[in-house]
Amino acid sequence: MTAVREPRARAWAPPLLRDPPFRRYWSGQTVSLLGDQITEIALPLLAVLVAHAGPAQMGYLTAAALLPNLLFSLVAGAWADRRADKRRIMILADLGRAAALLAVPTLYLTGRLALPVLYLIAFAVGTLSVAFEVCRSTLFASLVNRRDYLAANALLNGSRAFSFVAGTSAGGLLVQFLTAPVALLVDGLSYLYSAWAIARVRVTEPAPPTERGLAVGRGLSFLARSPVMRALVCGSTTLNLFNYMFHALFILYATRYLRIAPGVLGVALGVASIGSLLGATLARRLADRFGVGRTLVASYLLFPAPLILIPLATGPHALVLATLCAAEFLSGAGVMVLDIVGGSVQTSVVPDGLRARVSGAYRTLNYGIRPIGAVLGGALGAALGVRTGLWIATVGATAGTGWLLASPIPRLHRL
Repeated sequence: MTAVREPRARAWAPPLLRDPPFRRYWSGQTVSLLGDQITEIALPLLAVLVAHAGPAQMGYLTAAALLPNLLFSLVAGAWADRRADKRRIMILADLGRAAALLAVPTLYLTGRLALPVLYLIAFAVGTLSVAFEVCRSTLFASLVNRRDYLAANALLNGSRAFSFVAGTSAGGLLVQFLTAPVALLVDGLSYLYSAWAIARVRVTEPAPPTERGLAVGRGLSFLARSPVMRALVCGSTTLNLFNYMFHALFILYATRYLRIAPGVLGVALGVASIGSLLGATLARRLADRFGVGRTLVASYLLFPAPLILIPLATGPHALVLATLCAAEFLSGAGVMVLDIVGGSVQTSVVPDGLRARVSGAYRTLNYGIRPIGAVLGGALGAALGVRTGLWIATVGATAGTGWLLASPIPRLHRL
């Protein structure tokens, strides 16, 4: 039997990618993120084009995917912190998400893919994503030295930015030419790859705490006591409330009101997402140049503010597309800087024994507000009109910056 050797990273590759455990983790996340972006556009398009969903139903679909963050994050984080092998939880979560999405083509072919079924699939994938994500910060901190947090987050978010370019374009084209169920099948396969890659990561995780019980409230109490984390969670929660009001209405507005075809929308969003690559490239340099805190505060404004251009989009079709691309380009750059710098700050201030519980508490508030925002967005779209709902969402999202300005974060120069 001939042994198969893993290809070595090129000499020009970033130092972290020359480390086999991190490289395997990064490659699995890169493929999974590509699949996620395909689903990001394919699932709502499936609801609009196949199940004929309206504004309220689009809000319910988005809420179904996000509701597990509100329901389960706190307990999941406390439970995961008691487990010695969080990597295994992540693998099982990936396998479960793959199974849920791989069922979509069969349900479609048998005529069983109604809106309630889509809600259930979105809820199942969201629940398993909670289990995966509350464990991810512990695995990340076990793989990466503190001095490399910004560099590692830049690589991971660079993959995320690339997924915005390639995944969104591929998703739109797959939906247009091969149908939405086939697009979701691709995401299911990406989760299988992620599970395989993480299974090949060998890392020593910190020992679980010896305290008795789940101590569910420890994560929340840490967020309340830490002025940095308190400002971050309040700012993110405010931003995401309005951003997911926007998210629930955007695909519907683009396809039904702006008359943009799925393939064109996917390509336009993919091209616009080059801004995300720019943000991922510049985040570390901006933090070094202007300080971690100032860069983070600016990103909380630069992420939502450009989206105000979308309800402004009007006129010839080419101008509408150009306006949409400009908004997504600038917003994509802002969100990458926010995620890279903000994620690094969070990892640096949370102690090892509390990582999963703090992550669970953070997701309960920051992600838990998202289904509420999605339902509110759907309700506003149905009651006041989709464009008016988008105006409220895009302007309101900029208010999250105020929480950071009133905290010690602007004075934070280094991690």
